Amino acid sequence: MKEEHQEYYKSYIKLFPDLNSEELSFLRSYLTIEEYDKKEFLFRSGEVQKEVAFVCKGLLRRYYINEKGNKITTGFVNENNYATDYPAFIRQIPSKYFIECLEPSVIIKLPYDKIQEGYKRYKRSEMYGRLIAEYVLTFQTDRVESFLFKNAEERYLDFVAHNKDIINRISLSHLSTYLGIERQSLSRIRSKIAKR
Repeated sequence: MKEEHQEYYKSYIKLFPDLNSEELSFLRSYLTIEEYDKKEFLFRSGEVQKEVAFVCKGLLRRYYINEKGNKITTGFVNENNYATDYPAFIRQIPSKYFIECLEPSVIIKLPYDKIQEGYKRYKRSEMYGRLIAEYVLTFQTDRVESFLFKNAEERYLDFVAHNKDIINRISLSHLSTYLGIERQSLSRIRSKIAKR
């Protein structure tokens, strides 16, 4: 195993400080690490995601294709976050989304069946599963509410404020579909803000 990969494993394991040595050993034994090239897919629409994926390095985007054939971005996933369509993953049903690498990425994976086994065997594993679910739910709710209660400029400013680490790593096209506005409108908003 690459030395770099060893470091990623160690960092990932540190996310579970409450697990005892037996629980950590169980977790460690089923983790795999994979490298992805730019434009490679973690999974595609219609596929069942068999492993939960944690991004050690890189940037991915989640999108779907609407009835007009346009790719609509619904999220970006960078380092130290989970790349998943969680509702489909926990039900093991085909996803409606694509998750594509925008940069070369290194990803740690843990199989669905081993996560379920861990839940049954270890109470603390269940707690971590719940924390991941809560994080995903909060993120999705925030996104929906931003469309309900904020205008385009507010959504953009909000995104910049919470994503300083990736704002310069994503294209305006991807960002505009994420914010639900035309690319030209996004350019106008950006130049208006720059003049302030």
